[in-house]
Amino acid sequence: MQTFKGIPYCSRCFAITNGMLQRTLAPALPKSLLHLDYPLSEEQKRLSDKAVDNYKNGIDTLLYAVCGSGKTEVSFGLIDYGLRNGLKVGFGLPRRDVVIELYERLKKAFPTKKVVAVYGGHARETDGDIIVLTTHQLFRYYQFFDMMVMDEVDAFPYAGNPILERNFHLALKGHCLLMSATPSVALVKEYREKGHDIMIMHTRFHNKPIPVPKALYIHGPNRYRFLFRKLSQYKKEKKPTFIFVPTVEKAERLYRVLSSSMTNGEYVTSKREGREKIIDDFKQGKYDYLVTTAILERGVTVKNLNVIVFEAAHDIYDAASLVQIAGRAGRKIDAPYGEVYFIADKETEPIRKAISEIAYCNTFLSGLQQGDRRE
Repeated sequence: MQTFKGIPYCSRCFAITNGMLQRTLAPALPKSLLHLDYPLSEEQKRLSDKAVDNYKNGIDTLLYAVCGSGKTEVSFGLIDYGLRNGLKVGFGLPRRDVVIELYERLKKAFPTKKVVAVYGGHARETDGDIIVLTTHQLFRYYQFFDMMVMDEVDAFPYAGNPILERNFHLALKGHCLLMSATPSVALVKEYREKGHDIMIMHTRFHNKPIPVPKALYIHGPNRYRFLFRKLSQYKKEKKPTFIFVPTVEKAERLYRVLSSSMTNGEYVTSKREGREKIIDDFKQGKYDYLVTTAILERGVTVKNLNVIVFEAAHDIYDAASLVQIAGRAGRKIDAPYGEVYFIADKETEPIRKAISEIAYCNTFLSGLQQGDRRE
């Protein structure tokens, strides 16, 4: 028996195929390295396979997916393909808190591979099988990644930052999967003009509607009365609550007001030391409510969560950020519902657009339940 690189072959066949043995008898790829404790939905599996096919064909992909659709799991199939082919895989995100959370998820999903997290103040180890990093750290990886997944490409500080966007393109030598619940018009236009693929997920993976926010236009002390009443209700129901506020100062002030009688709560901001532990304790059920700035508007999943946006008419909130914040509720398959309130002293265009966008996405679920087919 003759062999070529350890593979047995027939010398006659080798002569007939003009020496193309290495290509025709190439060993099969190793089995999947992905480990999930739950199955993907049919839509997740279909889009995951499409992302892999796009990569094989040299096509970049934009995944436009509603909050809670399970878009991260869609990317896992592509990452698995990259790892099995020995590619350098990166996963970029704008914010360190989300990098830390995704780092833990990826370690569980790919337990046999080395996953490293790279962000400001945490860059002693910069190489691994999967590198999860903030977009600010892309400068370290010139022409390094064969494959990049980039989530929240619409988010601050990456969106609209020419330096960070340039560093992304310089770090990537292969192809990418970009993901967003609220992609910009410019990005969608760019992908269409360049012939890249745009995949759409308008429904959540558990096929339940996204909680549609209720806008309450109330002033002065009545805002606080509403908060106290709702927090008391949610505490009895054993449902945790995020209370979003527009600035660090307002977060600290609101927490002082609430904690005077609602003692089992906390607050986090970008300036709060030890916020990672506070957030983890909240997830573990140690607090009833958490006052927070926009640092938790993305990438955080908490079971049975309700959401209240305090001063939702503030200039810091555009429609995209309000959609993201509302998307924190109802994300778990065993707890797909939740309440979302926008408290404001006036109606604004972002408030109207956010509510309209979420209601529009829910119409796709209604169509699916009636047996309609989506394009």
